[in-house]
Amino acid sequence: MSQEATYAGMLGDLERLITALLANATDLPHLEGARLKLEQILNLTRETAQEQAALTASKQDASQRIGRLMGDGQRVATAVRKMLKAHYGLNSEKLAEFGIQPFRGRIRRTGPRIPPPETAKPAAPADPTRSDS
Repeated sequence: MSQEATYAGMLGDLERLITALLANATDLPHLEGARLKLEQILNLTRETAQEQAALTASKQDASQRIGRLMGDGQRVATAVRKMLKAHYGLNSEKLAEFGIQPFRGRIRRTGPRIPPPETAKPAAPADPTRSDS
């Protein structure tokens, strides 16, 4: 008989063992205490598995709620940042206190702009069907 590796397989194995012990209870009276202990463990395991399934569903619900709340929070935070910019002005250094980059103007280039050097065009390959004579 192979060793079960999954919880479902182990539960099935325990159930089969308990059923066999019940069927042969008259031949194995000295194992009655162990059978009762196995039944108790099996019942507790089933209850715990049901609790785990309920908690998994609860965790998924909580994760979805967190996602919705974070989306709402981002929208409100964006609105607050816009209101702070409107209140203090786009250039105010006070915005940095709220984690907002104040507008400090564009950096202008100093000096003339030098155009990039033109690259030489490659010579077209000679056409062997054409004669230049």
